[in-house]
Amino acid sequence: MSDTSSPARTVPVLDVWCELQCPDCRSALDDLRALRERYGDRLELRLRHFPLEKHQHSFAAAQAAEEAFEQGRGWEYVEAVLAGVEELTRKGEPFLVEVAHELGLDAEEFDTALIDGRHILIVDADQAEGKAIGVTGTPTYVIGGERLDGGKSQAGLRERIEEIADRLLAEQS
Repeated sequence: MSDTSSPARTVPVLDVWCELQCPDCRSALDDLRALRERYGDRLELRLRHFPLEKHQHSFAAAQAAEEAFEQGRGWEYVEAVLAGVEELTRKGEPFLVEVAHELGLDAEEFDTALIDGRHILIVDADQAEGKAIGVTGTPTYVIGGERLDGGKSQAGLRERIEEIADRLLAEQS
């Protein structure tokens, strides 16, 4: 018999609007790692895709990231691709499959996913939602209804995210 007297707790969500060919998103990795370490499962970090037209391989990279999440290693894959932004620019889609292989993921499945476009709808939906809420560049963070733009400067953003997350967590207890 389950205890139904207390309502299920929901954790605060931090949406990270990101583009995997974006050097600014790469520089945000340290903040994202620190947030994951600090909050663990008390804060849900969600990668949201916002591929920019100026980056030729960003749409494919977003699809590849979705495949990595499906295979259970999403954030690890995202970090590896962002670490190789220049290589992605130079090599394109073969680099995305190469990273999957290096991480021990099913690289053939990545190749197939990029060909059959199985993750396109997720990427399109994220991009449309981002535009609807005013995302114009990456990285952009949304937590507790507040949008924080990291595209121009990331100075102080992690502290602001922590303030909001701490407040949201305190309101739950």
